[in-house]
Amino acid sequence: MQSKTKVKLPYQPSTKQSKSRGFTLIEVMVVVVILGILAAMVVPKIMSRPDQAKIVKAQQDVMAIQGALDLYKLDNGFYPTTDQGLAALVKKPDSDPAPQSWKTGGYLQTLPIDPWNKPYQYLNPGVHGEVDIFSYGPTGKAGDSEIGNWNSGENAQSSQNGKAAGT
Repeated sequence: MQSKTKVKLPYQPSTKQSKSRGFTLIEVMVVVVILGILAAMVVPKIMSRPDQAKIVKAQQDVMAIQGALDLYKLDNGFYPTTDQGLAALVKKPDSDPAPQSWKTGGYLQTLPIDPWNKPYQYLNPGVHGEVDIFSYGPTGKAGDSEIGNWNSGENAQSSQNGKAAGT
């Protein structure tokens, strides 16, 4: 007696598998066109944001420096002088008035540089408050587009509006 067994090889597709092998060229082209349209709409919006991102970064830096200055004043009873500058937050100043309770290790690890690769400015006494911390902003000029501790909440909006009006 011979039994007939049907041997099915694993690499032979069944009739159901052979009908759904992959995507057709037209289906792939439709997806590529849709992705192209989406990219054409999204990329310009993303590319116009670097200036706004730099302004937000500068605002955050100014607020961080303000916080470190407040801790300095809390420990020592006064802010560093304009001559001592923001470096007094990293390294204990030697000039008068010398801080008596300067925090070991400093108040900042390093001084940040603004997003336009310029140092942040510091005035004590300030023009806008007890102390002024600011960046000259994208133009790098005084009085043009400063980002400071006196206008940190409003400056991103006004800088963008000013830029749009000037364009």
